[in-house]
Amino acid sequence: MNRQYADLVAPSPRHHRSHGPLVPVGHPAGHPAHPAPAYGAPRAGALHVLVVENDPRAADPLLQGLARHGYATHGATTGAQALRGHREADLVLLDLDLPDLDGLEVCRGIRAVSDLPIIALAARGSELDCVLCLQAGSDDYLVKPYGFRELLARMEAVLRRVRVRPADQPADQPAAGRVVAHGPLRIDPGARTAVLDGRPLDLTRKEFDLLHLLASQPGTVIPRRQIMAQVWDDAWSPRGRTVDTHVGTLRGKLGSSAWIVTVRGVGFRIGSP
Repeated sequence: MNRQYADLVAPSPRHHRSHGPLVPVGHPAGHPAHPAPAYGAPRAGALHVLVVENDPRAADPLLQGLARHGYATHGATTGAQALRGHREADLVLLDLDLPDLDGLEVCRGIRAVSDLPIIALAARGSELDCVLCLQAGSDDYLVKPYGFRELLARMEAVLRRVRVRPADQPADQPAAGRVVAHGPLRIDPGARTAVLDGRPLDLTRKEFDLLHLLASQPGTVIPRRQIMAQVWDDAWSPRGRTVDTHVGTLRGKLGSSAWIVTVRGVGFRIGSP
């Protein structure tokens, strides 16, 4: 038993509360999430932590320990689940070794649309790994195996920095999504509106999500698999022509193919016509 699991046995008196539920955030066909035991309902206003970890042996005690310390906890086993489940979370613990997407891609994808605190959990501990992770948008970086009490301390420090309410205070309304401005293009994710040169664009839900994803990361090439995971909630299905079809339609509505640049063999990025 390593230090990470041993520390789960004795909860801190300061945070001792009823257990939170362990609920997987969906799973793609053929890749079921590990079953989670049922716990009592978390305390009203408890912070919601999304634990992204593909190994049940690491995820189960971690979820249980966090619930024991008063957090509402949910688990995800893939990058696609993380890109869906982060929308309801107050903090994400992100394992970088995921079966479908690179953990750094997932980190960048969350950071592009949210200021949500992210703590990366990785088996690699080199200086370069840490730098790449922080550059991808994580707020902190922990190398496995780590001590559970150290994790709690780092979570509290990150939450203090971003001024998230403590776990024993009532929840506030979620912050509105950040408006993205890219030249004459303006995207408001809260109102789900896109305006180009002062003219509203008539976009379908998937077209809006795709345009918002690309415009949120100017200069970054978004891989096809990440687009499928973040827009279509599916990183496992064959790529087909789904993304290309929506890109073609978007280019037509934007009035220029230069708005979305194809990077062969990789994906797409927002352009500047």
